[in-house]
Amino acid sequence: MSGDSDTRMPGDDVVPHPDLVMDRVLEFDAARETVWPWLVQLGKRRAGWYMPRSVEIFVPASRRALRHLDGRWLDLAVGDVVPDWGPGTPQFEVFEIDAPSHLVYLSRRPRTPRRGHHRPPLKLTWALALSDLVPQRSRLRLRLRIDLGHRAGPVATYGGGCFDWATVELMGRGLDERLRDSSR
Repeated sequence: MSGDSDTRMPGDDVVPHPDLVMDRVLEFDAARETVWPWLVQLGKRRAGWYMPRSVEIFVPASRRALRHLDGRWLDLAVGDVVPDWGPGTPQFEVFEIDAPSHLVYLSRRPRTPRRGHHRPPLKLTWALALSDLVPQRSRLRLRLRIDLGHRAGPVATYGGGCFDWATVELMGRGLDERLRDSSR
């Protein structure tokens, strides 16, 4: 489900004039205090990036996300770095954290020159905000704000939007499985 891009979220002021904004909403049959540690441990070389079993079977076992909480990954603080997938050495830095309410990552990613012209680094924030809907049901709002240094074209807007939708949908389904399995 798409999010409400008119509603302010933590971290919006870090990239005040984004060229691209992607909002998503996921809902879980679990209280936010139950969902929170699963979000904190996300990341490459941590607990991984969640996917449902039906997709994970195509991922090498060594690259699959954990299906349990791991105490090594449950502490995050402002300034901590979480590696991400992609070319080069992309990473997220914890910019703001308020458990179990929200987590905001900041990332600056260098870009290669295009047609001989230097391009400024990509600057983005990824905000994850949790709220309780009713007892034992929560909503996760995710917002990706990207400063491209120029107006976003159709490839970035639609291609990036489709990629973001797919990855968030997979993460949501994978997290939902883990929450259900851990409550048994």
